[in-house]
Amino acid sequence: MTLMIDFPFPGVEPWVEHFKEVEIPVLRHTANQLAELRDDAERINTRQLAAIIENDPLMTLRLFRYMAERRSSRSSAELTTVERALMMIGTQKFYADFHDLPIIEQQLKGYPKAMLGLLKVMARSRQAALWARDWAVLRQNPAFEEITLAALLHDFAEILMWCFAPALATRTKERQASAPHLRSASVQNEEYGVVLDELSVELSTLWGLPHLLVTLMDPENANSPNVKNVKLAVDLARHTAVGWNNPALADDYREIETLLHQGHSNFLERIGAPAELVTAARQAEDTGNSLAP
Repeated sequence: MTLMIDFPFPGVEPWVEHFKEVEIPVLRHTANQLAELRDDAERINTRQLAAIIENDPLMTLRLFRYMAERRSSRSSAELTTVERALMMIGTQKFYADFHDLPIIEQQLKGYPKAMLGLLKVMARSRQAALWARDWAVLRQNPAFEEITLAALLHDFAEILMWCFAPALATRTKERQASAPHLRSASVQNEEYGVVLDELSVELSTLWGLPHLLVTLMDPENANSPNVKNVKLAVDLARHTAVGWNNPALADDYREIETLLHQGHSNFLERIGAPAELVTAARQAEDTGNSLAP
């Protein structure tokens, strides 16, 4: 039975020590999809397998942690995508080592609020990854796969809290919702005893996540276009999850449109904003053009 943490640890080090040995669960849907393909392990396309894994941030994290634990000290090449990791492992070896996976729905059976919170943050992470990839391709960035993965895993520390500290995660979320003016870092420090960004960097180092991913997730590199690509996708996914009328979106739009050199209405259409927002933006642009000398 998984031990749940009900009280905050005093700082980042105890959290890192705790997560050193935990077994990362996966979504039931992921386990079922992998099981359906097990009989074709010899012939399965690694891209098809990668698509299943990348749809589940927990399974993606589990795979990279597995690779880090088995990386040879003589190996200098990093594996920065799921598909490359699978090619290195081999599909038969993958199925031999990834069986009887723990299921998060069972682990959180007694925590329905936490299960809902987890599903929401995982959906948000998938959306961030989709946007990050689209923008990286638009920017003709050859590292678009790594940028996609960094956006998917950016909030993995929060995901782990929902899995292993569900009561703390639920209380943190409720506090943030009731007092949105409070800084997230302050609330996290009070409820968890650690700021999640700090924990992410420490765990990324511990688990040997690719250096590029750690760089992309590190706020100290905020001026890098690739880091902006990731951060802005994560921010947009977080803010739109609250609603398309979220006042924080105005700043998001401005920064992303500058990064991508996109007009407002075209950008809104690109990200799938509600039709009425796109229409209003087009009308405003048309009015502005008609008033121009």
